[in-house]
Amino acid sequence: MIFLTALPLFWIMISASRGGHWGAWMPSSISAFEGTCVSIPCRFDFPDELRPAVVHGVWYFNSPYPKNYPPVVFKSRTQVVHESFQGRSRLLGDLGLRNCTLLLSTLSPELGGKYYFRGDLGGYNQYTFSEHSVLDIINTPNIVVPPEVVAGKEVEVSLLHFMPTREANGHRLGCQASFPNTTLQFEGYASLDVKYPPVIVEMNTSVEAIESSHVSLLCGADSNPLPLLTWMRDGTVLREAVAESLYLELEEVTPAEDGVYACLAENSYGQENRTVELSVMYAPWKPTVNGTMVAVEGETVSILCSTQSKPDPILTIFKEKQILATVIYESELQLELPAVTPEDDGEYWCVAENQYGQRATAFNVSVEFAPMILLESHCAAARDTVQCLCVVKSNPEPSVAFELPSRNVTVNETEREFVYSERSGLLLTSILTLRGQAQAPPRVICTSRNLYGTKSLELPFQGAHRLMWAKIGPVGAVVAFAILIAIVCYITQTRRKKNVTESPSFSAGDNPHVLYSSDFRISGAPEKYESERRVGSERRLLGLRGEPPELDLSYSHSDLGKRPTKDSYTLTEELAEYAEIRVK
Repeated sequence: MIFLTALPLFWIMISASRGGHWGAWMPSSISAFEGTCVSIPCRFDFPDELRPAVVHGVWYFNSPYPKNYPPVVFKSRTQVVHESFQGRSRLLGDLGLRNCTLLLSTLSPELGGKYYFRGDLGGYNQYTFSEHSVLDIINTPNIVVPPEVVAGKEVEVSLLHFMPTREANGHRLGCQASFPNTTLQFEGYASLDVKYPPVIVEMNTSVEAIESSHVSLLCGADSNPLPLLTWMRDGTVLREAVAESLYLELEEVTPAEDGVYACLAENSYGQENRTVELSVMYAPWKPTVNGTMVAVEGETVSILCSTQSKPDPILTIFKEKQILATVIYESELQLELPAVTPEDDGEYWCVAENQYGQRATAFNVSVEFAPMILLESHCAAARDTVQCLCVVKSNPEPSVAFELPSRNVTVNETEREFVYSERSGLLLTSILTLRGQAQAPPRVICTSRNLYGTKSLELPFQGAHRLMWAKIGPVGAVVAFAILIAIVCYITQTRRKKNVTESPSFSAGDNPHVLYSSDFRISGAPEKYESERRVGSERRLLGLRGEPPELDLSYSHSDLGKRPTKDSYTLTEELAEYAEIRVK
């Protein structure tokens, strides 16, 4: 609180100009403390031609007209005054010198009012001046504050010079008046209305929020007068109001609302702005995969997996649960596969995760390469059927053909009657079925080709006898061996009986023996039956049943003797019984 000590008052007397007319000069208003004294400065004038010998004067209270009988404050002729002013009024000026200054002492509230002076020059030369002074009796100092006090600019208040600050706004300015050698002391106060520009005093520093949550941003400013507060983002006004504080409410925030928000506070004396960063935390978006997805064996494959999240995720690329590449707190991951092989073909996963969630994207890398015939390819006999299995690994899908070089026959996969094919991933499995060939299976070569190359393999044969013993097992083998011995004994005994009872009409000299294998000719129609023989042979090779030609045959001689023979379709030499046949 600031106090002003009362200083002696100096009154400047206004010198009356002698213009030869009635007139008076005095202050229009005067303030004085109760219990003190006050002087009302006064000068008057009258026409020069009057030249009075003696000049008198009268002071009236609250009325200038004598007929209204106003209270007399002072009268120079009689010294008779109103009781309220008895002993409390005195003329300080010399009326002869046209000075009408009045002194009032021991002031009390009832003395407050209007004071008029009347000049008395004798006879009819009397005049009451309309000019007057208003006396105000006060108990506290009257502090006059300028209409505008601005922080940082010097101001004068009742002889006091000081530099106001914004902190002084609303504070009271005190003035104390005291009189030496007395106990009189008066104090007065006035509130300061200091104008100053806005200062932002309350605001979020930084805000973290999870996606879809509610966010409230606060901006508060101190200023006089109140500021206009404005919330903005990227130059766009979001909300504004004239207030001490302003909230910006964001419902269910999204990653798009992540960024910097600014609060601007302004009034007619200045402005200030501050910013706050809003970080919206969210789980990774579904990763996107760019790069070469199809490559030829030996080429380099580059895959870029990227996503978006906050905070940045951990990115990992898997293949069959094996980690191939990973990065921590980055939004992109590059996978390099130099000199790709068929083993690199397949499904891959790019997984992005942070503490708010996980997302994954699957993608396929296709490696194109020449065919490879796998080792499990082979031929096997089962009963009267031979099946050849050719397993090919290739990309793109190859063509497969089976070649029988001994029969100059080629069967491809389009011949559905003999070849069944099925593809699973990079594997193509083709099965060739030959019926009626179990006893003499031919050589089979599997050939596979695509635009990157050709591969051939002679398929190894798993023999029918080996398959048979594997199926029947040890016990079955013993039983089969016993049966075989019994058959041999039976044939031996039967042959002996035939040799004893053999008729002489079946002599070898009359009818020479003719031996036939699977190839035979008929005299008289060689070309016709040669053609039919070839067709029938091919149909038997592929498992088709053909009708034999109708032949008129007769038995001229049968010799049940055992003769050794070796058929081209069997793998082992066996003893066989046969008969001699003649064409009729």
